Amino acid sequence: MKHNKNLSKMVRNIVGIFAVAALAVGCTDLEIEGNEAGIVTDASFAGVTDPDSFIDNMYGSLNGYIGDQANLFALSEVTTDAALIPTRGSDWGDNGIWRQLHQHNWLTTHTFILNTFVQWNSLHFQSAQVLSSLTNSSTQNKADAYFLRALGMWVILDNFGQIPVRDPEENLSVNPVVLTGAEAVDQIVSDLNAAITDLPAGGPGSGNSRATKAAARYLLAKVLLNKHIYLGNETADSADMNQVVSLVDQIQAEAYGLEDGYFDIFREELDDETIWFIPTGVGNRIWNGLHYNMSPEIAGGGWNGFSTLASYYDLFEGDPNNNEPGNGQEERRGFVPTSGLTLAEFPEGTDGNDNGIADGTSIGFGFLIGQQYADDGTPLQDRAGNPLFFTRDFTDADGNISLINNNEVTGIRVQKYAARYGGFTPHEIFFRYSDAHMMKAEAIFRSGGDATPLVNELRLLRGATALGSVTAQDIIDERGREFYAEFWRRNDLIRFGQFTSDWQLKDPAAVGNTDKNLFPIPASQLILNPNLTQNPGY
Repeated sequence: MKHNKNLSKMVRNIVGIFAVAALAVGCTDLEIEGNEAGIVTDASFAGVTDPDSFIDNMYGSLNGYIGDQANLFALSEVTTDAALIPTRGSDWGDNGIWRQLHQHNWLTTHTFILNTFVQWNSLHFQSAQVLSSLTNSSTQNKADAYFLRALGMWVILDNFGQIPVRDPEENLSVNPVVLTGAEAVDQIVSDLNAAITDLPAGGPGSGNSRATKAAARYLLAKVLLNKHIYLGNETADSADMNQVVSLVDQIQAEAYGLEDGYFDIFREELDDETIWFIPTGVGNRIWNGLHYNMSPEIAGGGWNGFSTLASYYDLFEGDPNNNEPGNGQEERRGFVPTSGLTLAEFPEGTDGNDNGIADGTSIGFGFLIGQQYADDGTPLQDRAGNPLFFTRDFTDADGNISLINNNEVTGIRVQKYAARYGGFTPHEIFFRYSDAHMMKAEAIFRSGGDATPLVNELRLLRGATALGSVTAQDIIDERGREFYAEFWRRNDLIRFGQFTSDWQLKDPAAVGNTDKNLFPIPASQLILNPNLTQNPGY
């Protein structure tokens, strides 16, 4: 489909109904206030009056969409083997909403599924308003809008398999049309190619909190890598895989590359790995897994929810029962410090409780298992006075493996963003070069080539042992080690045919059920738009 002032009504995007609904449920730093921002979702639409501010608000909405611990993040991570939230007493019960995701027995009324559907449909509808011939948009405005429209449409396609689209000039009495399969992919690809043409270059280290050519190329590579899934094909097309390789090479040519020092990548400082970050606080990634008694001087302590399965932790090299320094673990698995660091040892830190120890430095990196320690090296305790010793398993009061009636210490905790660098630093990475690097390796593998050199390049940089050869399982495992808590686990597992696999605490009835590869269309949206069809199995 051509990108001109006369885009067809079917293609000019999204769900007008969702644009209004998203304002009510979306958690954003920059909220769009109805008609004040130019949103008119019926035939009276006369164009966006201030495209620059309107696009600012669209980017601002991503702060909530990406920074949240619920919604898209929960659908991407908690539905997998990488994350789960057991109910500890009454904490994290929430009427079972977290447990349902990990167990794969979610309902069509699940709040996070509805919110995700509304938020990302809203994003691509708003982009369509900027692209309307009635809006006096600059070349830069259109480039941003093409990218954001593609992003919103891709999230909906990836999670729901069908995209409702609406001409912003069309009356609300007309039901949005629905794009699926090749038609949906073609539209997303077309938008990204248009975005690549006019987005700025913006190389590494330049503070890319807005889309650049590299970001659009990255997203296009992601779409093409998954294209055979969206088309319902068994194997990837070699031409698509060749294009993935070419796109990654173009990103690398802009001076992006793999960065040494794994956990330093997730600091606020700029680096050569980060292609696009969202200026939203990373507090959810830090505090939702930590115990209440850990670093209370920063955020009053943790929230004691999110954990990971022992089987996921065991993907990494190192002692399965001990993650203190010096136990042979690879860098990405992190470590549990046995005390904090003095301000002399960590001069960039703060000392909120005036004990001479830099705040947060007694909290480890990566995966926290076993005994946790206070600033002075004293073993921490839970609220009942028991050792704060994070366990591999999730057991109830009777010793049974369970997602309910857990105590305060069950489950290995995850720390990719570190409290010592700021409890709510506004810098969450969304696209980074190591993912592009691994997409290239996978594309070569899917085309019959040898991905071993590229995979080993990353592994050696992360302190892991080189592999003699690389299989499909090696690639999905490597992606699990590199990209935990970065929104990609569900997408990866589906592409490798493993999202329906059995893992601890999944509902046995869901094992092998490929209907779970897509989420249900929210029940309320089926009523609003009869052109939508409920996905199989719901």
